[in-house]
Amino acid sequence: MSAPDSTAHFHALLQLRGRAATWPTAAAAPAGLGRIIQAEEYLLQAQWTVLKSTDCSNATHSLLHRNLGLLYMAKNNYEEARYHLANDIYFASCAFGTEDIKTSGGYFHLANIFHDLKKLDLADTLYTKVSEIWYKYLNDHYQVLSQARIQQIDLLGKRFETDTGLDEAQEAEAIQSLTSILNIRESTSDKAPQKTIFVLKTLVMLYYLMMNSAKAQEYAMRALSLAKEQQLDVQEQSTIQELLSLISAEDHPIT
Repeated sequence: MSAPDSTAHFHALLQLRGRAATWPTAAAAPAGLGRIIQAEEYLLQAQWTVLKSTDCSNATHSLLHRNLGLLYMAKNNYEEARYHLANDIYFASCAFGTEDIKTSGGYFHLANIFHDLKKLDLADTLYTKVSEIWYKYLNDHYQVLSQARIQQIDLLGKRFETDTGLDEAQEAEAIQSLTSILNIRESTSDKAPQKTIFVLKTLVMLYYLMMNSAKAQEYAMRALSLAKEQQLDVQEQSTIQELLSLISAEDHPIT
């Protein structure tokens, strides 16, 4: 077998980012199974290329292992999936840090495996970590933009393409991860309402920074309603109310 062109393969590998979540499960229709087989053939070839390379970055290793992990999840081969996702987390941590949003995807998919295996304590720990990583990232951006608005600083020419600082694929990943975690949290919100509210507040900031005021307001209202229903402390309710008031006051974080 001749060595494939590494540059072309690395470029193609990067294109898998953002599409992996749409892979079919092993129980899908025959057409879906065909996609899994094709993906496996391609990824094994890409893996061979990466292993033969002497200058492959940690980020590329991470991306390869994440896609292999998702592939084996789609095949319900959780042992192989866990192996590759553990490697994804390792290489992503080396490249970006353990608390970076680029590393959080590995934690999220590993949590999904533990959840499917009914290892709920492990899944809960990882879901919490993912939520905290996204909360910190979004809150940092939220605080900067809010402070700039208060000080009436003109940020034209100094802002990201979107107020989140994320590209389209990263925004899609944030929405997918956080809404999935929210669905799980809401199924047990009577046991741990604070965890549900934490994810709701994270989604509020995400949609607020994406300039989707309607969605941000929806999640803020749900958070406030749950906080009142569960009779959480006044400080928590006040924090949510401040978010809701800010969203209601304007359709854009900076005027």
